[in-house]
Amino acid sequence: MAGKRIDTNTVRKVQPKARMIRNGSRVVNAIRASTAASIRIDEAANEGPCDLPVLERDEVKAKRGKLRGRVVGGVTASVFVRLHASYGSTKGKATGLPAGLPTTSRRRGNLVTAEVSFSQMARLADDPAVAFIELGDPLLLPEPAIDERNAQAPAKREWSQFAKQHRYGKDILIGIIDVQGFDFAHPDFRRGKLNDTRFVRIWDQGGTARKPPSGFEYGSEITAAMMRQAMIDGKALSVAPTLVEKQSQMVVGSHGTHVASIAAGKSGICREADIAAVLINIAPDERSRRQSFYDSTRVAHAIDWILRVAAEKDANGRDKYSGVSINISLGTNGHAHDASSALSRWIDHAMAIPGRCVSVAAGNAGQEAARYQGDIGFVMGRIHTSGSVPAKDLHQDIEWIVVGDGRVDVSENELEIWYGPQDRFAIQVKTPAGQWLEKISPREFIENRRLPDGSMISIYNELYHPANGANYISVYLTPFFSDEGMIGVPKGTWTVRLIGLDVRDGRYHGWIERDDPRPIGRIGPDETWAFPSFFSERSNVDDSSVGSLACGRFIISVANLDEVSDRINITSSQGPTRDGRNKPDIAAPGTRIRAAKAFSTPDDPWIEMSGTSMASPYVCGVAGLMLNINSALTSSQIEGIMQRTAQPLPGATFAWKNDAGYGRINAEACLAEAMAVSQRQDRTS
Repeated sequence: MAGKRIDTNTVRKVQPKARMIRNGSRVVNAIRASTAASIRIDEAANEGPCDLPVLERDEVKAKRGKLRGRVVGGVTASVFVRLHASYGSTKGKATGLPAGLPTTSRRRGNLVTAEVSFSQMARLADDPAVAFIELGDPLLLPEPAIDERNAQAPAKREWSQFAKQHRYGKDILIGIIDVQGFDFAHPDFRRGKLNDTRFVRIWDQGGTARKPPSGFEYGSEITAAMMRQAMIDGKALSVAPTLVEKQSQMVVGSHGTHVASIAAGKSGICREADIAAVLINIAPDERSRRQSFYDSTRVAHAIDWILRVAAEKDANGRDKYSGVSINISLGTNGHAHDASSALSRWIDHAMAIPGRCVSVAAGNAGQEAARYQGDIGFVMGRIHTSGSVPAKDLHQDIEWIVVGDGRVDVSENELEIWYGPQDRFAIQVKTPAGQWLEKISPREFIENRRLPDGSMISIYNELYHPANGANYISVYLTPFFSDEGMIGVPKGTWTVRLIGLDVRDGRYHGWIERDDPRPIGRIGPDETWAFPSFFSERSNVDDSSVGSLACGRFIISVANLDEVSDRINITSSQGPTRDGRNKPDIAAPGTRIRAAKAFSTPDDPWIEMSGTSMASPYVCGVAGLMLNINSALTSSQIEGIMQRTAQPLPGATFAWKNDAGYGRINAEACLAEAMAVSQRQDRTS
């Protein structure tokens, strides 16, 4: 049977994943919210994946007409809405919101973040001011390697050259957007007095104990005064200050604290800088995840909040900070990896002003094969495929593997394929059982289709994505949920066939939107997991694995340098971007990095970790020092200086490399160049 046609402008304004969820049942969407970052149930459902029995395959047909599910709380989506550029613009400044958007929505340029019901989404799609609507991309928990849990103290980093100018970041605000909590009372962040900290604000996006920041409707804002009081009260009560002023996440050895320590701890780069941190609410338990958002709209809000803190005045009405350097050691893998995603555009718009910089971890998807027996690190690395359909009526097959091995995959597996607007491809999918589905041509789709095994599939074949004009195909493998049972995505190899209908170029790229691997619980005899799918060794292409957020135009994308071996860590993601730009930009120390161990005991203050998450804050700190020397630098200029001064790794030239970028960062040379640019500006002003 032929796929349904996509034949109206209004339908095409709502991007495929949002349409699929919008047209799903309420009970399915309520359970889907456990693993979908941009979906939230407004009232907790009584059942969840761990409470449901597994349906045997022979029960599916008998129950098919009965599995409707009872009504649960409403489902809300976190979305980016792109407006036509002219809407609400006065004197070059974008203002105002269409009538269908909540008043809590936030706007930057022609992009708006909003929380809407699916009925509101449908009404928005009818608004002529709206260009398109897309769900926020899921944010993935970082997976650094923990090398030593009880590490020795790190050596203090010293750069005496231009120290009078950079002052180790004294006039700089370091912004950290991360997870697992911030140990503001750790000795690495103490300022002079025993009861003071260099954290000036923490926005705990999952917190409820304090008021949200002004202009936002969620989370808790913890101020410097609150943290100082907690340090005084903690001393009096003989408890940790973070137990007095709690955060929604306080993980021992937390990722966010380690990252902040590298960028701005006493043992880090900007050891005199103030710190403003945002705790993204990627909750550890499934029920909390259902009732929260942890998608890319939350990073957009975090950027705006940090920039607002950076713009504050002192008691005399002067600017508190000469610049702000922000680090994001989180990733997204959705969208086209060409800087056209809504979050990339949001950040690019924010970075157009001098005195600002954003560093982003390139990602840890560089490993393509097992290094030793039992090594499964390649699962996180086989996320990219590419190739070419040679001519009309010829095809290419992509092998996409869903893991079983006694486990039931209850997560949604997503594959996006992007290709040039001049071509036309059809798609067919073969299940692990050997069944070929019908061919889906451009502008056709199948949505929430029940397969014979009981699981579900959706396929969309669309032309001219409104963000970049490219054509794209998306495939979703979805578990079947209901009040009475659940069927996971069948394990095995799914074959995705691209068929040339009209081929002028033929090239394509595909990425898997991976899950955070984690157990959900047992259902009957089976262990259920949210587990990442991956490409087969034959279909995987070991480049262009840099996370989509790290493909942004006005950000610095950072690879993981192993200083001991003087080479790039095998797990570090590789470029280039889909549109051929050189990302990552630079490599920085990210292997076996010692920094603050959060929420631990006084005799165990340090932990050693590896990953691009550790390399990116190093670059963030260096950028902060550069901004203290020359606050007129833009993010693009800082990126250019780092590329110009980078040192090639052994055996390499000055040419860009897909794993190392332009080479090892040279902090001293970056500072010297920032100083030289500052002097040239002084002479011409």
